Amino acid sequence: MRLKFIKNLVAFLLFTAMVLAISVSPAFARGPDDGFSAAKKIETRYFSVSLASGVDEPALIQSLNIGPEYNIFSSLNARSGSGASFSINNLGDLLDGLFEWACGIMDMNLYSYRGSIKIAREENDLKVIYQRLYGQEGYSEKGFYIAEVNTLYIAAPDFTKEILGHEMGHAIISSFFVVQPPAKVQEVLAGYIEYQLRKVKKPR
Repeated sequence: MRLKFIKNLVAFLLFTAMVLAISVSPAFARGPDDGFSAAKKIETRYFSVSLASGVDEPALIQSLNIGPEYNIFSSLNARSGSGASFSINNLGDLLDGLFEWACGIMDMNLYSYRGSIKIAREENDLKVIYQRLYGQEGYSEKGFYIAEVNTLYIAAPDFTKEILGHEMGHAIISSFFVVQPPAKVQEVLAGYIEYQLRKVKKPR
């Protein structure tokens, strides 16, 4: 009985994988051409980060507004050894710390995750990218995540831990679940991360 259940489960998962592979948007069949031009690239533990021309890195760090009192690097330090050094003035460190923070909120740890973040200069640039990829306007100009290429897009003026955490939530969900939850459920889960980040107050 148990063997039959396992066989049925494996067959279902294989079928689901085939359906997902077939249903990938034709726009990504040969790789997406989003028209994004990177002026600077940063490699972190979890992300390949691309900054568009005109995006100010120190301003992004300030927008995240994550100080040492949040202590978001404890788990990174624990796994990297005593020689590791993480800084609240380093954008890559902050992104890795925020990613693990978001994973912790969902209790979905993804230590081997690798994805991409592309930071546009302004919201209208995201609108153009979405239009180019999908041939239609997106419902959000602040940021969006594309599962097919595991890439998170966000506009520099909206580069906050709350909005970024929301989009990271979509990446976490996409990578964590073999069978993807319905889109509305994913939005609720990503919204929960954003809610938790918004209600956090800096410790005194």
